[in-house]
Amino acid sequence: MPKQLLLLWAIICTGVITYLCLTDSSNIPSVNFPSIDKIVHFCFHFGFTISWILFFKKELKGKATDDFKAYLISFIFSVFFGITIEILQGIFTKTRAADVADILGNAIGSTAAVFTAIAFKKQIDKI
Repeated sequence: MPKQLLLLWAIICTGVITYLCLTDSSNIPSVNFPSIDKIVHFCFHFGFTISWILFFKKELKGKATDDFKAYLISFIFSVFFGITIEILQGIFTKTRAADVADILGNAIGSTAAVFTAIAFKKQIDKI
């Protein structure tokens, strides 16, 4: 898959997550399920991290320690992106608040994505 397409996909995922996390929460249907918010954060950052891993693996291909760098950059980017979103929620939204537990959910989702990418390395390398 072309590197530019992977970059476009990662940017689209980033934009969608940003929009969903910063939009007025009264516009989002309510779901009565315990810890659904943390599960959503986990899933968002799992997908976010996988998307960026795919791009960075292609971008760094052929360079020494390219896999490790792709995983590390994607993980760090996801964690800082999640922290930034939480700060922005606290500053710019009226129906949302910054939550340290959301940051933890983000980081766990990112960690799971890195380990999943490592486990499925052969399949990911074919992309």
